[in-house]
Amino acid sequence: MRQGILFVVSGPAGSGKGTVVEALCKAHSDVGLSVSMTTRQPRATDAEGVTYYFTTRDDFENRIKNGEFLEYNIFDGNNEYYGTPKFSVEKSLSEGKDIILEIEVNGAMNVKKQFPNAVAIMLTPPNGEILKSRLRGRGSEDEHEIAERLETAKKELALFPKYDYLVVNEEGKVDECAELIYSIIRAERQRIIYTKPIIDNFNL
Repeated sequence: MRQGILFVVSGPAGSGKGTVVEALCKAHSDVGLSVSMTTRQPRATDAEGVTYYFTTRDDFENRIKNGEFLEYNIFDGNNEYYGTPKFSVEKSLSEGKDIILEIEVNGAMNVKKQFPNAVAIMLTPPNGEILKSRLRGRGSEDEHEIAERLETAKKELALFPKYDYLVVNEEGKVDECAELIYSIIRAERQRIIYTKPIIDNFNL
């Protein structure tokens, strides 16, 4: 059994990464989505260990001190922590499961430091005007907040050379974008580092 592969999908706000990753995992059961840990309260639709691992702020901060997260963040909107626990990812990879992390760009860079073999995929809209349109179309932020998002996006997009792949999420083509990412996953599975056991056990 080969080691599982860790895929990191990230991109600026408005890139549609959450929607694309959801479509990918729905279409292909052989790819799992990493479960994050959070300090926010569970909602009626949440399930422990499925949507999130839920914990207290004190426990989360102790885990930070102990280096138990691949990456974490605290969001100003609700002042709650969200992070990717190492134990969940390492367990899945050791069982030969391919896992996707859908996280922010800074988090992706932290993951690559800890998992150099992780495959980093940056997702972007076709151009800046469409990114602006998507942010305004969400209706959840005022112009000042959108301007801040765009400044952050500039910094995030400047990091694209550190990624392995860049995938453009065209308007109205979520499923096609998901399939493009899945084609990357299928190709990565054929790398020598993962297929070496086949030859090692190839008795003639």
